[in-house]
Amino acid sequence: MPDYKEDIKNRKDLHRFVTKFYEKLLIDIELRPFFEHLIQQDHIGQHVEIITDFWNSILFNTLDYQRNAMQPHLELNKTIHFEKHHFKAWLKHFNTTMDENFKGKKTEMAKTRALSIATVMEIKMINL
Repeated sequence: MPDYKEDIKNRKDLHRFVTKFYEKLLIDIELRPFFEHLIQQDHIGQHVEIITDFWNSILFNTLDYQRNAMQPHLELNKTIHFEKHHFKAWLKHFNTTMDENFKGKKTEMAKTRALSIATVMEIKMINL
């Protein structure tokens, strides 16, 4: 019997995705250093909520996320430099987690937007 997956339907689905995605990011030896400050301050749960709001705004046109997504990354890049392989690893974990949990139009939209976001951030941060 084929593995049936539903598409992303709501914020609850996104929260489940972001939680699983961050589980992968936090065990990735290349990416974990970017989250150490959140881990040390015990802010991972809060961060997951913020990222869930971000994706909810993108996929469902809500006003949940009212921040500048680029600014915290630019600040972090001053102390821990982003490199091309970091964006590649982030995108791999994003797509893998998405494909493990969902399938459909919103899922594909999320993956397309993630590629776009990673590309823009890579260009802006590596070419400073």
